[in-house]
Amino acid sequence: MATALQGFSCAMLLLLCAAQELGAWAVHAAVGGPGLGQPGDPALLAGGRVKRGWVWNQFFVVEEYTGTEPLYVGKIHSDSDEGDGSIKYTISGEGAGTIFLIDEITGDIHATERLDREQKTFYTLRAQARDRQTDQLLEPESEFIIKVQDINDSEPRFLEGPYIGSVAELSPVGTSVMQVMASDADDPTYGSSARVVYSVLEGEQHFTVDSKTGVIRTAVADLDRETQDRYEVVIRATDMAGQLGGLSGSTTVTIVVTDVNDNPPRFPQKMYQFSIVETAPVGTAIGRVKAEDSDVGENTDMTYQVKDEEGVEMFKVTTDSSTQEAVIMVQKPLDYESKKVHTVVVEALNKFVDPRFVDLGTFRDQTIVRVSVLDVDEPPEFRPPSNLMEVQEDAHIGSVVGVVTALDPDTANRPVRYAIDRSTDTDWIFDIDANTGAIVTGKVLDRETAGWHNITVLAMEADNHSQVSRASLRIRILDVNDNPPELATPYEAAVCEDAKPGQLIQTISVVDRDEPQSGHRFYIALAPEASNNHHFSLLDIKDNTAAVHTQQMGFNRQEQDVYLLPILVVDSGPPALSSTGTLTIRICGCDSTGAIQSCNSTAYAVSTTLSPGALIALLVCVLILVVLILLILTLKRHHKSHLTSEDDEDMRDNVIKYNDEGGGEQDTEAYDMTALRSLYDYSEIKGGDGGGGPGEGGLSRNLASELHALPQWVQSPDLDFSVFRDYICRKVEQADEDLSVPPYDSFQTYAFEGSDSPVPSLSSLNTWSSGSEQDFSYLGGWGPRFRQLAALYAGRRGEEDGEES
Repeated sequence: MATALQGFSCAMLLLLCAAQELGAWAVHAAVGGPGLGQPGDPALLAGGRVKRGWVWNQFFVVEEYTGTEPLYVGKIHSDSDEGDGSIKYTISGEGAGTIFLIDEITGDIHATERLDREQKTFYTLRAQARDRQTDQLLEPESEFIIKVQDINDSEPRFLEGPYIGSVAELSPVGTSVMQVMASDADDPTYGSSARVVYSVLEGEQHFTVDSKTGVIRTAVADLDRETQDRYEVVIRATDMAGQLGGLSGSTTVTIVVTDVNDNPPRFPQKMYQFSIVETAPVGTAIGRVKAEDSDVGENTDMTYQVKDEEGVEMFKVTTDSSTQEAVIMVQKPLDYESKKVHTVVVEALNKFVDPRFVDLGTFRDQTIVRVSVLDVDEPPEFRPPSNLMEVQEDAHIGSVVGVVTALDPDTANRPVRYAIDRSTDTDWIFDIDANTGAIVTGKVLDRETAGWHNITVLAMEADNHSQVSRASLRIRILDVNDNPPELATPYEAAVCEDAKPGQLIQTISVVDRDEPQSGHRFYIALAPEASNNHHFSLLDIKDNTAAVHTQQMGFNRQEQDVYLLPILVVDSGPPALSSTGTLTIRICGCDSTGAIQSCNSTAYAVSTTLSPGALIALLVCVLILVVLILLILTLKRHHKSHLTSEDDEDMRDNVIKYNDEGGGEQDTEAYDMTALRSLYDYSEIKGGDGGGGPGEGGLSRNLASELHALPQWVQSPDLDFSVFRDYICRKVEQADEDLSVPPYDSFQTYAFEGSDSPVPSLSSLNTWSSGSEQDFSYLGGWGPRFRQLAALYAGRRGEEDGEES
C-alpha cells in the first residue's frame, strides 16, 4: 500500500509540472463548454487563462495484488465540487462496476480483483459528474486510462524446444553449435523483469553458452563420435539480468556429434585362406573379406585392390557396394598341375579422405589371401589349338588331311581316344583314327560342290568317356583344274543379209567352275573344224572374252539361213582343259536402217504383236478345251462300260442284303423283282395255263400280262420254286469249291420261305388264290401308307367279280 501511495505522489508531481509547462493538457473546460482551444470558446479569457473543470491524476494499479481490502487506484474530482455532496461521480467502460468501483461522493476509485499485466496492460474508462438532484451533467464526459503496473511474476520460458543440434567431431574450440532463446512475459520497458541471461547447468565441461545471445559453442576440441556420439546439455535462462531474486527457466539441448573420416580401415585378420577347384570358370567368386571402419555413412565406403603382380594376373577384386566387402574372383583359368597355391595381397582404402586428418596416418590397410587350387579330373586338351586344315579336291579316299593332338592335363596322363561328331559330318566325308587323331578322307571330294567343311572333333579319356573335349575344325578343299571352261550361255546371234565385212555380231564370254589361285586365263579361237570358214572370224580380246565379226560381203538366206560356228575354249591349267561351244548365227532380212524384219521366213514382228499376257491367256484357253474334251470322253467310256456290265452282270451281284426295315407296300423301289423274274420260263408258264397262242405275239402278250400283274404278285398254284432252290444251291457249291473268289454270303431271298413251314405265311404274296372270297375293303381304313395296297386288292377283287358275272 505504501508503494502504491509513493507511486501516486510521484505521478502527481510529474503531472503538475507538465500542466504548468503545457498549459493544463489534462484539464477540461467547464460543464457544457467546448474543448480546449476551440474557436468561440467563452471560457477563454483575455489573458489566455482557462477555467478549470475536471481535476484528477493519471492512474496506476499494481498487478497481482494479494491484499484483503480493495486496492486504492486514485480519485477523480471536479473543481466545481464544493464538498457538499451535490455532485455524483460515475464511471463506465472496461471493468467499470466489476473490477473498478467508484465512490459517488468522493470520486475515489478502488480495484476489487487481482489483475495480471501479462493478460491486460491497461483499462480505458469514462468519467461523469452529474448533479445529484437533477442528474444533469456538470462536466463533459471524459476518458481516462488505468495502467497495470508490472511486477516480476513471469519466469523465462523456452518456447521453441525441444532443441536438437549437431557438431562435427574434432571441431575446434568455440565452434558454434546452435542458438537457444527464452521469452519473458514481463514488461520489458519497466525495470529488469524481462532482461534474460543464459548459463549452462549441465555439460559445461564440453559446451558453453553466450549469456546474452544464447549461442551454444564447443568448449573442447577433442569431441570423438566413436567415444560418445551425443550429449545432453541443460541451458538455464534467468530474468532480472541474473540478479538475486530473479526467476529462471531451463531446457535440455541434445547435441549430436557427427562423423568425420578420422579412422582408417582395418582388416580383422592379417591372413585369409580359400580353396577352389581348378576347373572353376573365369569370373567365379572365391571368397569375401572385409575391412572394418569405425566411421559411419559414406566415411566407411571403401575400395579394394590387388597389390602384388601375381595376384593382379590371376585374380581380380571388386567391392560389394551394399556390404562394403571385397569379392575375390578368378581372372584367368587355374591349373593345379602348374601351381597349387596362390598368394594374393589385398589392400583396402577409404574412398573419401578428409584432407584435414591426413596427418593422423594412412587411411588404408592390407591383408594376405592364400588361394589353394584343388585338383579335378579334367578332359583332354587339344594342342596346338589350330583349327584349319587343307586338302586337294582330287585326293584319294583314305588320304590324310591332318592330325589333331590332345593330351590329358592331369598328372595321371591317361591315353586319349578321338572321334568325329557325326552331327557335323552326316555324310561321313571324313574319318579319324581313334588312336592317332589322323583325319582322312572318307569320300571323293569336290570343291565345286562344297569348298569348306566344318567338323567337330572329340577327344576323350580312354577309360572315361565322360571326360570329353571338343574342337571345331575347318577343312578347306583346294581347287584342282578338273572342269573345262565353257561358254557363259548358249549364244545365238542374228546378222542381216546385206551385212558388211568386219561387222560385230556377238561378244562371247567364258566361265570355268574352277578357281585357280592366279585367276582365269582363257584361250578362245575357232574350232579346227571351222578353220575353212570364210563367213565369220573370231578375235580373242585377252580379257576372257572374244568378238565374232562377219568376214564376207552379204549373205543369202535362201541358200543357208543358219550357221553353226564352233568355238574352242582352253583354260590355263594345269592341266589345260578345253571344250567346244557353238554360236548359232541366223541370217535375217533387215530394212534400210538395219533393223531385223524376219529370220527363217518368220517375221520378227509377230512376236511383238502378242504380248506375254496374251500368250499365257491363249495357252490357258487351249488347256481348258483339252481338259473338257478328255472329261467328255471319259464320261462316255464310263457310261458304255456301265451298260455292258449291266448286261453281263452276274446274278449274284444283284443279290443285296438289306438290314433296315422297308417302307411298307408303298415302297416299290426297294429292289428290282424283274431280275428274279427273268429266271422263269414265261412261255412254259403261260402255255400251261392256255392263256395265249403259240408264237412270239402270244409270248409277248403273256409276258406283258405277267409284268402288269407283278405289283399284286399273284402266286399261281402250279409255280415250282425248286428253280430258286436249285439255283442257290448250285451257286453255294461253286462258291465253296472256288477258294480264289471272295465269299458271297449276303443273299436275300424273295418269295421263298422254305418248305413245310408249320406256320402259314402272313405275306400277301402267298395268301391269295382264285377261290378266295376274302373282303379287302377294310384296308382302306389303315391310313395313307396302305392306300396303294388297298387300291391293288380292291381293284383285283373288282376284276374277279366282273369275271364271275
